[in-house]
Amino acid sequence: MPSWGELLQEFQANEPEDRTGWLVARLTDSLKEVSSRRSNRNVVLYASGWLQRPDAPASALQISPEDINGFMAVLHGMDFDKGLSIVLHTPGGVTNATETIVQYLRSKFTDIEVIIPAYAMSAGTMISLAANRILMDRASQLGPIDPQMPVGPNRVAANSIVMQFEMAKDEIKQNQRNAAAWGPILHSIGPALLNEARNALAYGERIVAGWLEQNMLKGTPDARQKAASIAAFFNEADNHKSHGARIDRDQAAEQGVIIERLDDNQETQEAVLTLYHVITLVFEQTATARLIMNDAGRQWAKTLSPPQQQLEPRKARKSGEQSESTDNQA
Repeated sequence: MPSWGELLQEFQANEPEDRTGWLVARLTDSLKEVSSRRSNRNVVLYASGWLQRPDAPASALQISPEDINGFMAVLHGMDFDKGLSIVLHTPGGVTNATETIVQYLRSKFTDIEVIIPAYAMSAGTMISLAANRILMDRASQLGPIDPQMPVGPNRVAANSIVMQFEMAKDEIKQNQRNAAAWGPILHSIGPALLNEARNALAYGERIVAGWLEQNMLKGTPDARQKAASIAAFFNEADNHKSHGARIDRDQAAEQGVIIERLDDNQETQEAVLTLYHVITLVFEQTATARLIMNDAGRQWAKTLSPPQQQLEPRKARKSGEQSESTDNQA
């Protein structure tokens, strides 16, 4: 397996005008290798350059409603009986968009596995829990699914909004004088935001529990109760303390998530990690911010400047070209 540094040297050995073509060819070859190691299943890469582009707008890096167009493009012409392996690398994104993507994928495939080389956080964890199984390496991680809500210029955990209201209620109940101190805070929360926060928490947990029951846990005893327990664990912000908390494969398996250890098959592990190394080069060396691509080379990409549907050399982003999403995000 070539290291990241060796792949970088291969990339730089090409003439500048040939480097984008080298990246596309290397990605395609890597995806085909993953397919070969997974019994010639269909393979789709969904990846974001959020680690390489921390200054980019969240709307360019996170799961969004427009991603359904990309999945429709790369799934076109597939043999759906072969099953689907999704190599997933994402910080998360819009919950409603995640539901749309999962429903679409499930309308096409009865057997879906998610392979996580590094991170599938938040809404990425939701997609993973909708699969029949998840392949994880020692360094792979999932994360909490509690939604993040827009409050002014910032995003706030929905659970924090609910907890703050409950804390105020308890303290005021104990001593009415506390009402004066809590008044301005409660006014900023408002009944509408509180209700939206509660709904968002219940919504995410409910759809994940449903996916688990219908897919990963289908046919197992007490599937509904087990699914509800797993979904509640991933939605419990009080226990995780951070929306970016690491949930590794052992923790997930302890909850009842069906996990396959990626390092149990060295050839598969090497194919997946090579693919991951190549995609990091794509995000570092081109204008691509988000990429969906299949093992036949069909691709859909979100670029920072200008918007294109293909890999292209990196260009400086002009101010104001992307805007932040205001949808609830997980």
